[in-house]
Amino acid sequence: MSDTLKKAVETALSGIKAPDGTQSVVQAGLISAVVVDGGKVGIILDFGKAAPDGAEALRAEIETAARAVDGIDEANVIMTATRHAQAAPQGPAMQQAKAPPKPTEIPGVKHIIAVASGKGGVGKSTTSINLAMALKDQGLKVGVLDADIFGPSLPMLLGMDDRPEIKNKIIQPLMAHGLKVMSIGFLIDVDQPVVWRGPRVMGATQQLLRDVAWGPLDVLVVDMPPGTGDVQLTMVQQAPLSGAVIVSTPQDLALIDARKGLAMFQKVDVPIMGIIENMSTFTCPHCGEESHIFGHGGAADTAAELGCDFLGGIPLHMSVREHADGGTPIVASEPDNPISKAYRTIASQISEKLGVS
Repeated sequence: MSDTLKKAVETALSGIKAPDGTQSVVQAGLISAVVVDGGKVGIILDFGKAAPDGAEALRAEIETAARAVDGIDEANVIMTATRHAQAAPQGPAMQQAKAPPKPTEIPGVKHIIAVASGKGGVGKSTTSINLAMALKDQGLKVGVLDADIFGPSLPMLLGMDDRPEIKNKIIQPLMAHGLKVMSIGFLIDVDQPVVWRGPRVMGATQQLLRDVAWGPLDVLVVDMPPGTGDVQLTMVQQAPLSGAVIVSTPQDLALIDARKGLAMFQKVDVPIMGIIENMSTFTCPHCGEESHIFGHGGAADTAAELGCDFLGGIPLHMSVREHADGGTPIVASEPDNPISKAYRTIASQISEKLGVS
């Protein structure tokens, strides 16, 4: 049924002209995703490098056409694009134009912290959601933004496939375990690859940051994409970050990349709250012997070397993986587990640094 409705919506959109007037919005490739969930449809309108004049009117026209499809009760259109290019200033103004953008506050959000790593595969997303829940357990109002457009993890970590509502063009975050949560994975089919280039990715990222009704929140945890490229750098320049937490495994290769991530935040004057050593130790469930599969203590040594705090280590344990795969993070499902207590100990240090404990 959903496939039939999707085709019907795409057919309806084929009758809407693109801004150039020569093709439909479908032919011009402006419709990058159509997701049908029951009687609701979500559409991503992707303008690429810059939104044209009349973009809002086009969005309204697309929503009207989609709602007119038999079986569709609600239609929401998300626009992605970078800002209009402006003429290059001349003379002394040139230096001012090259200055990095100044972060702007997000209404109702007191603090934003980035959870980052220089590389993927170190358990950053699992750490993010469990830290968020540990902060919530302290009585704080907490949200989580999954900023990884290419590989969103939040839907799986929370076991959710819901679609958010959009009211007055503002995305309403979903609720899970007392957290406000948002991810591109809630707006598009997570099984479909995202093939956007940098400007389009940043347009989507900025929308998830600024066009979502986040407030009121004490802390917004941003699960950053892995790496230290232009997208990550622009993200930290746009968001008024109170601090950054670096996640690494103990092995030397991961620590090299962790140093890169730390250096990126230092370049834009974001305070480093500390380093977490994930998969720090492994205790055999049969004999109880402790093993250091990825090494041990490397993150603490790196933190001391770089002059930042070591926040603590999280053991490698099957229960963390099982709860993550099952959509029930361990801090929520096993609050008395020693690993949950380790997350809460780290969260207490973070809230103390933020002054919200």
